[in-house]
Amino acid sequence: MTTTPSRPTTSAPASVPSQDGSGSTTRAAGRVGPLVGSAAAEARAHLVEVLDARQQGRSLPGAAYTDADLHELDLALLWQRQWIFVGTVAEVPEPGDYVTVELGTASVLVLRDDDEEVRAFRNVCRHRGARLVEEPKGSVGNIVCGYHRWTYATDGRLIHAPQLAPVEDGGVDPACLSLRTVHLREVAGLLFVCLAPEPPDDLDTLSRTVAPYLAPHALGRTKVAAQVDLVEAGNWKLTMENNRECYHCEGHADLVCTFFPTWGLADHEVPPRLRAAHDRYLLAEEGLHLACEERGMPYAPVEDLVEPPLGFRIQREALDGHGESFSRDGSRLVQRLLGELDEARLGRLTLHAQPNLWCHAMADHVVTFAVLPLGVDRTLVRTTWLVHEDAVEGVDYDVDSLTEVWRHTNEEDAAFVGLTQAGVADPAYEPGPYSVAERQVDDFVSWYVARMREEVSR
Repeated sequence: MTTTPSRPTTSAPASVPSQDGSGSTTRAAGRVGPLVGSAAAEARAHLVEVLDARQQGRSLPGAAYTDADLHELDLALLWQRQWIFVGTVAEVPEPGDYVTVELGTASVLVLRDDDEEVRAFRNVCRHRGARLVEEPKGSVGNIVCGYHRWTYATDGRLIHAPQLAPVEDGGVDPACLSLRTVHLREVAGLLFVCLAPEPPDDLDTLSRTVAPYLAPHALGRTKVAAQVDLVEAGNWKLTMENNRECYHCEGHADLVCTFFPTWGLADHEVPPRLRAAHDRYLLAEEGLHLACEERGMPYAPVEDLVEPPLGFRIQREALDGHGESFSRDGSRLVQRLLGELDEARLGRLTLHAQPNLWCHAMADHVVTFAVLPLGVDRTLVRTTWLVHEDAVEGVDYDVDSLTEVWRHTNEEDAAFVGLTQAGVADPAYEPGPYSVAERQVDDFVSWYVARMREEVSR
């Protein structure tokens, strides 16, 4: 397995703005931790004002992207209540392998136990609350707290607590001190967690819908070829909004070698200058549909982006050039195809799930993107490239070539997000109208407004 260093790289530094785009003064950005008491009530009232101020077909008021207290409400009302994508089964291939994910002040430990079941726990010792695992990824035999050596098995059971009084002497039963569990579900190799006591029940709908699309790519038989953490200098919603449109894709020189620039446009919306590219896309789509039908692979779009707590969209679409992968000419990047696939020219299967996932599955590899908020104006984008478990680096694939397009594209997107964060913090900012190519951005923002209204009214 080849991975990049575990610590994230950072794009241009961001500063916390002094005013939001709607003209009201931004609340204190230096406070750390959940809102309580009158501060929480004030922030909730402000959130409702901001949601009410949003106009359909336009972006959010500036405070939604810049106000530190509203960001805390994002974490409390959305990120700690919805299903969140945290990685793939390929990231924890062996017993004891783990990844950690930070959701605001909450840390989640995802690991494969000794019976090879993937579990998730709160990353907090049951003794005096010390953080158990500090590294973002690794492998353990048991989980040992570095403070007083309380030791947990990989299934979360407390198996050793030095000098803790035995039950027969009035001590606490160790069975009552297991690690606190977190809801975890696997969907065709993708891992989701939910911190809420009673998670939303719509993950079953997502699973039933997307599993047949992902099945041919056999994520359970992949390995991590590379992983890159990039910190964008922007609010997490700007990162997601940027991903939901290709209006800006002419700024991605590497991506447009294979990504048709008319993505998101209906036929009658294609401008004359993009007509040739769109005609090429329609021809490639016709060939892709035939190849999918011959193999019994679903390809039609399924979209439910606004109503459910876990809004999603999935579709298999054609790629330009050779139509095989995200390379400079569209040819495959990995010689060993995924699963039992017998054809490289199968375009890209794209899944988008809100609040924090998008991924592309080609015949030769899968690339996943996890968006995780680090602060009101800082967002981690974790990009992971998966290849067949038997593919050999240097023989079947080259890591630099495999990652080139999305490394460059991510860096360019980080710059766009940083520019937008600076702009929405400017007193002159007013939400502008979306173009026809930004329908899915509008859907994402509408989904966000609906979720926050639901949660703040509880």
